[in-house]
Amino acid sequence: QVQLVESGGGLVQAGGSLKLSCAASGSGSIFSVEAMGWYRQAPGKQREWVADVSGGGTTKYADSVKDRFTISRDNAKNTVSLQMNSLKPEDTAVYYCKMLSRKRLEGPIFTYWGQGTQVTVST
Repeated sequence: QVQLVESGGGLVQAGGSLKLSCAASGSGSIFSVEAMGWYRQAPGKQREWVADVSGGGTTKYADSVKDRFTISRDNAKNTVSLQMNSLKPEDTAVYYCKMLSRKRLEGPIFTYWGQGTQVTVST
């Protein structure tokens, strides 16, 4: 059973920084990780994509966070982090970690989500 556990959320003033981390457990069910990423959901809004990193290390960012957020991944530990700088009140949301992985060579890709961690940016 694969589980994703996020940490690092909290309350920060505008202009501040936070680092989110996500660790995947249940390594016995993970043969390979195709991608890991972050999404967020603000109150009353739909969940939106923030950033992701492929198995090969290619990173992509939403325009709203480009040049402020940095995603990084540790393939050996199946962890992903999101360094968030120059935070704005509009970054306030619950942040979710997502992982796409296979249980065996050329097997189907499974999608896993974490429970989410709250990030609140005050003015």
